[in-house]
Amino acid sequence: MVRAPTRADGYLNLANYEIGMQRFDEARQIIQQAQARNIEDVILHNSLYALAFLASDSAGMAQQQKWYAGNADYQNFGLALQSDSEAYGGHLGKARELTRQAVESAVKSDGKENAAIYLAIAAQREAAFGNPAEARQRGAEALRLAPASQGAEVEAALAFALAGDSGRAESLESDLKHRYPLDTQMQAVWVPAIEGQLSLNRKRAPEALAALQSASAALEMGMIQFGINGSCLYPAYVRGEAYLADGKGDAAAAEFQKILDHGGLVWNCWTGALARLGVARANALQSRTSQGQGQGADADAARVRARTAYKEFLALWKDADSDGPILKEATAEYGKVQ
Repeated sequence: MVRAPTRADGYLNLANYEIGMQRFDEARQIIQQAQARNIEDVILHNSLYALAFLASDSAGMAQQQKWYAGNADYQNFGLALQSDSEAYGGHLGKARELTRQAVESAVKSDGKENAAIYLAIAAQREAAFGNPAEARQRGAEALRLAPASQGAEVEAALAFALAGDSGRAESLESDLKHRYPLDTQMQAVWVPAIEGQLSLNRKRAPEALAALQSASAALEMGMIQFGINGSCLYPAYVRGEAYLADGKGDAAAAEFQKILDHGGLVWNCWTGALARLGVARANALQSRTSQGQGQGADADAARVRARTAYKEFLALWKDADSDGPILKEATAEYGKVQ
């Protein structure tokens, strides 16, 4: 007979496994079992928030935010999750303010490392959304706040790489690579993603793809222990960008689709939002390639898929901040596939 867990982390592991496997009803049942045993912990509420987000259940998300607001030590988790959700919908101004509040709340609760990680993740989305100066600023703030934090350092290293600050990213990546030689996730997930982005910065897509070949397909689906969500699937995102740069639309689409197919891992990470745009760009590229090769039917089919994906992204960002560079790019690109 299997005994029920008696600690929150036991239920969390089971629930997050089910969420990661896209079995959301089963995950909800596990959390309900924990609560029936009077086991209450912030990590269970994080999972409940994720389930609500994945179901587009705004009332459920608000219910969890109410719980966070009533627990001073855990308010920072709720604010960070809300910040990620706002950014996911393109509301970067709101996301910035919520990140500021999350950082202040975390520091007040003696959680400087959490605060630094929030800043580093905010730096990544600033870079990915087309704001490199903001990204560099947030990344530097993260490192100043918790200079000894592995999580803050590796998240900031990727942020600097995404922002085009290759010098700082290379320095951090080299330090991490040599300081954690036996850390499997570091060597098989983080380092390849950072090195791949650095190669993209140098406009060397084949080198980026070669670096990402060393990323473990199994491990990149694993949980990131120092993040709130499961995993942003960074290697898949950078690999998709590398395939785009290398002119391989079909392969790029497969990588971005991988992110969309694993919402139970990605939750409300910025990669989930931009993967929709990635799919659109990949199909638009595939359409152009097929047209150039005289494959009219394939070109038309890819163009239809591109239009659909652009529509999905623009619908997600229908009330996004209008001055966002990535939104302007997407809108212009969509006009070209009509």
